[in-house]
Amino acid sequence: MERPLVMGVLNVTPDSFSDGGRWASTEQAIAHGLELVAQGADIIDIGGESTRPGAVRPDAKEELARVLPVVEALSAEVVVSVDTMRAEIAGATIAAGAQIINDVSGGLGDSGMLRMVADAGVDYVCQHWRGHGAVMDNFASYADVVTEVLTETMGRVEAAVAAGIAPERIIIDPGLGFAKKAVHDWTLVGSLHRFVATGHRVLVGASRKRFLGAVLGGRAPDGRDVATAAVSVLCARQGVWAVRAHDVLAQRDALAVAMAVDDPMALPV
Repeated sequence: MERPLVMGVLNVTPDSFSDGGRWASTEQAIAHGLELVAQGADIIDIGGESTRPGAVRPDAKEELARVLPVVEALSAEVVVSVDTMRAEIAGATIAAGAQIINDVSGGLGDSGMLRMVADAGVDYVCQHWRGHGAVMDNFASYADVVTEVLTETMGRVEAAVAAGIAPERIIIDPGLGFAKKAVHDWTLVGSLHRFVATGHRVLVGASRKRFLGAVLGGRAPDGRDVATAAVSVLCARQGVWAVRAHDVLAQRDALAVAMAVDDPMALPV
């Protein structure tokens, strides 16, 4: 078993569900990004738009102003991913050094996204999505959540390939919490091996999400990091490529334990 990469979350927003406003200034965001790198983040995922349930979208100018200087500063230090649904933002941040575009809409939020990513030749996270934050909870209905999410995700992968994105550049994400109830999220966590079996790298973003709170008595988001780490170990056991997390150190610790159990002979004497 290989250790999943850890993608550190850097929300440059005033309204993200867990840490909105904490890193809203450019200086605060850069400093926190460097802190996440020091904790062991392999990738920093920078986002200028909250995608939490009920979120109101900023305009493109505001989103770009939030993320562009942070991308410019951090891309020299670490692999940078940009969490955006807008082709305009993706293009500008790729020019500034971003190597991955993390599109939670799987190309449905902007008709120009897939072609732009294809032309840029960067990695693309294609996530399962059924609607923007303001309305997505209205679409949390499934007869067979794993099959439906996988089928819909692979439909977007086909669209990405048709637009010219190389298959090996595509990373899939089941979109935990996006148009899903807790029972759907937990069912998907137990079936991640089916996504891995597609041959695409799989990214999982469970960090501090409300389905964790559902088993923790409604605990606030900043009290869900241990539960997040438990999910990261489950991800590792199923061959997930990377986990997305707010608390990088907790995930690295949990994954180190999983790796030690898997291959104790590799430990330093």
